[in-house]
Amino acid sequence: MNENNSLLVRLKDCGVQKSSKWIVKGISLEIHKGKIVTLIGPNGSGKTTTAKMALNILKSNEGSIENYSTKMAYVPQKISIDWTMPLRVIDFMNLTSHINKDEIIEALELTGVQHLIYNEIHNLSGGEFQRVLIARAIAKKPDLLVLDEPVQGVDFNGEIALYNLIKEICTKFNCGILLISHDLHFVMSATDHVICLNGHICCSGSPKSIVKNSSYIELFGEHNAATLSLYQHEHDHSHQTDGSVKN
Repeated sequence: MNENNSLLVRLKDCGVQKSSKWIVKGISLEIHKGKIVTLIGPNGSGKTTTAKMALNILKSNEGSIENYSTKMAYVPQKISIDWTMPLRVIDFMNLTSHINKDEIIEALELTGVQHLIYNEIHNLSGGEFQRVLIARAIAKKPDLLVLDEPVQGVDFNGEIALYNLIKEICTKFNCGILLISHDLHFVMSATDHVICLNGHICCSGSPKSIVKNSSYIELFGEHNAATLSLYQHEHDHSHQTDGSVKN
């Protein structure tokens, strides 16, 4: 039962087993409207598997999954496209389901690529293509948006712009976002809740608490944890010119 209207998905002690091996085990998490939950962890730690359980793409072999909305959208880490095929952005937006032109234009405007609506997909830059993928996902205004490494193949400035866009989407649509990200600085600056995976949940909580957790430090190293703690410190408050904290 959904005790409040904001809860979208709840996983309780879930896990996926393949060929007698557990890919992930003991996963519990909640995603609420207007909140960003980020999954971090090394390659092969079960981040994508966990996201697919939340979307009901993968069934859990244990535990339970509660979904309180069917309005979900997914931007996978990899998408197979025949780049030699003549395919315009507007056609790509309608590949798997019909979206009316007004919805397409609105989504492309929000992601800043409305001027590319009649361009060929194969002529887009990495950043432009990622924005089109996100536009396609949000065109029907999902309650839950899952983004698997959404800034891959994008330069540093493009990454910042895309992460700002993700925050804007979360606010504008009041949707819940489950994000898989390697960019720990974004995790520190914009995520509401962090879950660190390595086949199971090593630790979870606010970004500020995660960097102090011994399991996080073991996975990512003392130096990384110290750097991110400093980053969080620098964004918690402002300083006087002499370095003292402003009241």
